[in-house]
Amino acid sequence: MTHSPPGAGALRVGGVPVTLGDVAAVAREHAPVALAAQARARVVAARAVVERAAAGDVPFYGVNTALGANTGARLPADDLAEYQRRAVRARAVGVGAPYDRASVRAMTFARVAGLAQGGSGISPAVLDALVALLNRGVHPCVPRHGSIGVADLPQLAHLALPLLGEGEAEVGGEVLPGALALARAGLAPVAFGVKDGLALISANAATVGRAALVVGDALALADAWLAAIALSFEGFRANLSPLDARAIAARPAPGQADVAARLRAHLAGSTLYVEGAARRVQDPVSLRVVAQVHGALHAALADARAQVEVELNSAGESPLVVDEALLSNGNFHVPALALALDRLAAAMAMAASLCVERVLRFMTPSLTGLPLQLTRHGPGHSGFATIQKTLTALWAEIRHRAQPLALDFLPVSESLEDHATMALPVVEKLAETVERVRYVVAFELIVAAQAVELRELAPAALGAGTRRTLAGVRRHVAFLDGDRPLGPDAERLAAALAAGAFCCASP
Repeated sequence: MTHSPPGAGALRVGGVPVTLGDVAAVAREHAPVALAAQARARVVAARAVVERAAAGDVPFYGVNTALGANTGARLPADDLAEYQRRAVRARAVGVGAPYDRASVRAMTFARVAGLAQGGSGISPAVLDALVALLNRGVHPCVPRHGSIGVADLPQLAHLALPLLGEGEAEVGGEVLPGALALARAGLAPVAFGVKDGLALISANAATVGRAALVVGDALALADAWLAAIALSFEGFRANLSPLDARAIAARPAPGQADVAARLRAHLAGSTLYVEGAARRVQDPVSLRVVAQVHGALHAALADARAQVEVELNSAGESPLVVDEALLSNGNFHVPALALALDRLAAAMAMAASLCVERVLRFMTPSLTGLPLQLTRHGPGHSGFATIQKTLTALWAEIRHRAQPLALDFLPVSESLEDHATMALPVVEKLAETVERVRYVVAFELIVAAQAVELRELAPAALGAGTRRTLAGVRRHVAFLDGDRPLGPDAERLAAALAAGAFCCASP
């Protein structure tokens, strides 16, 4: 992997607001990063405030006094810089498998974006060194477990260690000791000054970086999901009256009108719009309430995206440099983000329950007029009978992860830290939900495509969007004639969904 130095094409941080798309570009496409001129001016000005405060007699948390349960204990003037290095080392208590490269890049970029707000008082040289990790492809080894959401101290401490020439980092696919990783990339350890360690770790950048990627993936999946649902309408010969704009307008719930309009767009030109084409006057609820349930999901997605982008463009450290003051504050706390992500997991679970029920309804000839288990070969073939077990297992795991996590905490630091949001574990729970929902959507695409082709419709009978969706499914999965392993089919379609297939809009 080559890593471009920042230049005219670099993503300038600290000028215009950072978006989910920016995080994905840096994390997954290795877009180069640079500080905007106005951001550098803010950082330099804030640094001067911190240095004056460190030289004065007024105690400031993490500047000239200790951290955590030792809050208020004054530090010797000749120990202020070394204390910052010790503070990072002492908080590198994360455990578990390391995060993947894209996630570490997202975390690093999220911290750069926060520091570019100018509230931390970090040394410009230390911030430049953090940016250099991104641009030179040095990816610290960051364990998954340890954050309770009162700043991601363990993860960000591991992220910061290579800046000191410590810890471990991946470079070019090889995990190396921190100092060697820096040298391999043509970099050297950076000297920490007063407050630099605290500035690097006292934030929720691990949560925010991961959330940006996970919410982006969820947005793309929700978009592709509508293509799968429209194909199910075709295969089921569903009644389209629940999508009628007049019915939708009678109850203007969040997201509902947009979802219905997008489903109508997928189905535009379908013979389902011909009077009498629908199989039933009223279909199962899992078909009738798609606009309502997915409208709620899209509203939850919009809220989650908004909360992530608030955090990407905020100064979340304490103490915070404001004008000439250093203010102790609670901006490191992210309850709105944690609650939005918990809500999103529940919304995805509700939509997944509908999806599983739609797929199961396809197995019943009395509802569909199609062969039992969607096979032409009678009782000697299983068709799609056995995927019901996999769908049930996936649904159970999705439902389990829909339980809220943001309320599960214990007081720490001699009970001085007596509230926590568990924001990073909430993100990881959501990531696991998205992965499982992706498989559920893959199965819906496979089954809906089978049903459509068993109906033996001419291509012109389908909507323009559903025709494209069917062709997309068939690029990855063949029609099921004789029995074959269906797990690999679902794996291929899930991979295609993860790569952005079937999306009409990008996150």
